[in-house]
Amino acid sequence: MARDPVLLALVVVIFVAIAIFVVFPLAKVLIASLQVRGAWTLDNYGLLAERRLYRTALANSLTVGVLASLFSVFIGYVAAFTLTRLDVPGKKILHLVTILPIVSPPFVSAVSILFLFGFNGLITNQLLGLQDFNIYGFHGVLWSQVFTFAPIAYLALRGVLASISPTLEDAALNVGASKWQVFWKVTFPLTLPGIASAFLIVLIESLADFGNPLVLAGASFPMLAPQAYLEITGSFNLARGAMLAMVLVVPSLTAFAIQRYWIAKRQYVTITGKPTASTSKIVSAPVKWLLYGIVLAFAAVVVMFYGVIIMGSLTKVWGSDYTLSFDHFRYVLTIDWETVTDTLLVAVVTTPISGVLAMLIAFLIVRRNFPGKCALEFGSILSYAVPGTVIGIGYILAFNGAPFYLTGTFAILVLCFVFRYMPVGIQSGVAVLRQIDPSIEEAAQNLGATTLQAFRKVTLPLIAPAFFSALVYGFVRAMTAISAALFLVSANWNLMTAQILAQVGSGRLGVAAAYSMLVILIVLVAIVVINAIVTRMTRHTNNVRF
Repeated sequence: MARDPVLLALVVVIFVAIAIFVVFPLAKVLIASLQVRGAWTLDNYGLLAERRLYRTALANSLTVGVLASLFSVFIGYVAAFTLTRLDVPGKKILHLVTILPIVSPPFVSAVSILFLFGFNGLITNQLLGLQDFNIYGFHGVLWSQVFTFAPIAYLALRGVLASISPTLEDAALNVGASKWQVFWKVTFPLTLPGIASAFLIVLIESLADFGNPLVLAGASFPMLAPQAYLEITGSFNLARGAMLAMVLVVPSLTAFAIQRYWIAKRQYVTITGKPTASTSKIVSAPVKWLLYGIVLAFAAVVVMFYGVIIMGSLTKVWGSDYTLSFDHFRYVLTIDWETVTDTLLVAVVTTPISGVLAMLIAFLIVRRNFPGKCALEFGSILSYAVPGTVIGIGYILAFNGAPFYLTGTFAILVLCFVFRYMPVGIQSGVAVLRQIDPSIEEAAQNLGATTLQAFRKVTLPLIAPAFFSALVYGFVRAMTAISAALFLVSANWNLMTAQILAQVGSGRLGVAAAYSMLVILIVLVAIVVINAIVTRMTRHTNNVRF
């Protein structure tokens, strides 16, 4: 470090940035939760025992989180097993349809559910003629979260199931085991670390979910994240909102710590280096088609949900006048065009900063030894483990006074998104860097390259897949974030997700659907553009000179 002052300065700058934009806001939330009118007290936490509303909100959040995780992991496991281990038609199309909810705003499912099962829903009112059907509450929130998070479980389990060699199952069949015994004694145990990891990831996402509960929970089914928001914006009580946010942090951090530090150490390696077919023989024909039917059913739900979003965006008045109309898109693209440009600008600025910073931190964690490296790694991923509601409250408390006056500015949105979503890029970069021989970078430095030159011209092109993941994730989340962003938008800088929520709240579902469609289209175009840029960068890997 002493021989490379540029690297030393970089480490110091990253440490300071993480301290200011990750640790400081969380500390402000904790301090606010422990104060009443400037005096230190635990009275706010005492309200958990006194107020049934808060206890119910906590119980509801945990119940929905656990059930959503169980259902999501089941659907994700069936989809991953079917599309990686079985010989069924349409695998590529089903894979793309299954992961579609990941690249859309997190509460598109809530809007779709209102279109289909609301008081004036297509199914409940138009087809079945039900006048008193109520989708708000437990069932609405649960199924919207399952639809939203099952694709995450699917992606987490897909790699685990694809890496299991079918020869292990063949060996068990050869010694007389039944197909069910092979699955239960061989295949399933090998996937347990992946199942546990997927369950905990979905649990974290469910506890942190803000949009779906805010749209569908209703007054009769309070949940912790929306309740913290309502305490601040409705009751103007920052201390109680901060207390509820800190209560929400405990199960989220616990699940994150288990997922990262305990589950990650329990992996079963079955790769032998020998090429093997990926088709499993332990599934009979009837079971195969049953599993395939479940995957098709989920894909059909995805298509139906996005189909009604498209219909809703092009319908004059949903539920009463289904005349084709572009009025909703005209409103978005003319009257509220500034919100679209604000969102695009925030996402475009956030994406490269988040991606490059994630790769730099991953490089430092894997390739360099320096005092405080473990603290740097923990601090850099801490914001991912904390619900967005907590981050939003923390930024309001931390940057609404001296020495940082950032509230209502463009900068606070960019900084929030950069430090909130770069941990995913860091983990992707760390995973790829550990597979690359460091002698390649050492050779570049022996030829006269500095550490940063070697990183920019050698390492970064080699970790292009991780860089691509970091850029895509940063852009998608900047376009679709809601929980933290809702606290940070202002009259000067607004976001499309905040507008979607506002339109749903005012009953203008058609405009909300038009916003959702525009977000999805922008994200899909951005993924293609980012892929082209990263591919172009990779092609120049061999033309490196120092």
